[in-house]
Order: sequence, then C-alpha cells, then structure tokens
Amino acid sequence: MSLAVDVQMALADAGQSELPTAADITRWARAAFAVGGGRGDACLAVRLVDEAEITRLNSEFRHKTRPTNVLSFPFEPPPGLPDAVTAGELGDVVVCAPVVEREAAEQGKPAADHWAHMVVHGTLHLLGYDHMTDGEAAQMEPLELRALATLDIADPYAALDAAVADRAP
Repeated sequence: MSLAVDVQMALADAGQSELPTAADITRWARAAFAVGGGRGDACLAVRLVDEAEITRLNSEFRHKTRPTNVLSFPFEPPPGLPDAVTAGELGDVVVCAPVVEREAAEQGKPAADHWAHMVVHGTLHLLGYDHMTDGEAAQMEPLELRALATLDIADPYAALDAAVADRAP
C-alpha cells in the first residue's frame, strides 16, 4: 500500500511564510490514508492556493462566495476511460495558505499542526468520509484524531473549543 502525493504551490503571493514542505504534506496525507482505510497504490494532488483561487472554487462548487480553509475534489473518471487507467486516483485537496495561517493564529495553535489537520481532513474526504451529519462527523473526526496522533499532533477540536471559551464574555 502506497500513496503518491503531488504537491502544487499555486500562490499568487510567493511571500507566504511558514509554508509546509512537500515532504510534510506527503507525510500528513499518508497518515490519513493509513487510518482512513486506503488500500493499494493510490495518488492524490494537494494544491496550496491563495484566497482568490479558493474563493473562486468555493463559489463555483459550493455556491459560497467566501474563502475557506480546505476543499476536496474526489476524482471522477471521464466517460469511457478504462478503470485500469484511473485505478488509484483519489482526487485533489486544495488548501488556502492565508486562511490556514490566519486560523492557526486565531486559534492559538502551531501553524504546522493546523496545516497537518487540513491535509488530513481533505484526504479523508477523498477516501469517502464526510461531516455533514452528526453520524458522519462521528465517523470522520475520530479518524482525523487518530491520524494526527500518529503525527504527535494534539486534538485540534480541543484547541478550538479552548480558543472559543477564552473569547466568551
């Protein structure tokens, strides 16, 4: 079982700080692949983008005209293409660098930990997990936590709950 990860840097502003390395992104995606039931040889792309690109994608595919931290696009083979040609294609994870960096600062967590969470989260979406309902979230979130724990990263939801509690009146 192996996962190939194609990392694409597509940032209009090359002055972004603290961007993860391709090796880090690959390690994070592989952690999600392992706990999410990934089988056989597979591949995915992780694209780091700016707010303009993520806003365009979010508007086009989710009908929300605002930036978001991560989007996942499961691979859909073109009609008529033999399965053998597309076997193992998972899809694309698109992560918005400025949003991830801003959220990490707002939530008081290390930027690298938040980056890892977004890559793990997006990869699990490509493996078929979701969080639109409480039942789906109850399946997906423990997998996120298991993947992050293998990377020695603390529960991101606990950190988020603490940050929200600190801001409560």
